[in-house]
Amino acid sequence: MKIPSINEAKAFLEEAEKMNPGKWISHSLYAAEAAQRIARLHPSMDSDAAYILGMLHDIGRRSGLAQMRHIIDGYKFMSEKGYTDAARICLTHSFPYKETDAAAAKWDCSQEDRLFIDSYLSEIEYNSYDKLIQLCDYLALPTGFCLIEKRMIDVAMRYGTNGYSTLKWKAVFDIKDEFEKEVNCSIYSILPGVIETTFE
Repeated sequence: MKIPSINEAKAFLEEAEKMNPGKWISHSLYAAEAAQRIARLHPSMDSDAAYILGMLHDIGRRSGLAQMRHIIDGYKFMSEKGYTDAARICLTHSFPYKETDAAAAKWDCSQEDRLFIDSYLSEIEYNSYDKLIQLCDYLALPTGFCLIEKRMIDVAMRYGTNGYSTLKWKAVFDIKDEFEKEVNCSIYSILPGVIETTFE
């Protein structure tokens, strides 16, 4: 798998925090920990790889304030470093329902980039790591692990909803069910502080 080492990934995130500090940093770290905890129990996943991919899924935010542009910025940054699997996650994490019109945030990238993302998604089949980071993106607030529903409302209140929102939400719950069968337990049972973060 073409991804950076844990130390290199941490260095990327620390550099990004200096460039564009914000709550997205702690969100990324909680998403990474959630991915690591779930992958540890999964029969065929690498927990260190899961942690690295979770840590870097929003790395495109290093470029500054952005909405959907952050996914292509992250893809380009990781691709330039030669980390194509990390680059892939930068794109796929936002689309548990594989349709770019399902994006909640504004498309603030170029039309050329939007067309590239459309084409990229249409040509791949999601693997376990794509799905894991899509799931963990919904399990992580900047303040800790939470129920998926709370994160969904958090995103909807910031960006609104559209005609694809319920399809996207259903896709996330389908992924949750898939992983719970693989790890043979509720994902919430392995994420400390879910109750406190959800009901704070």
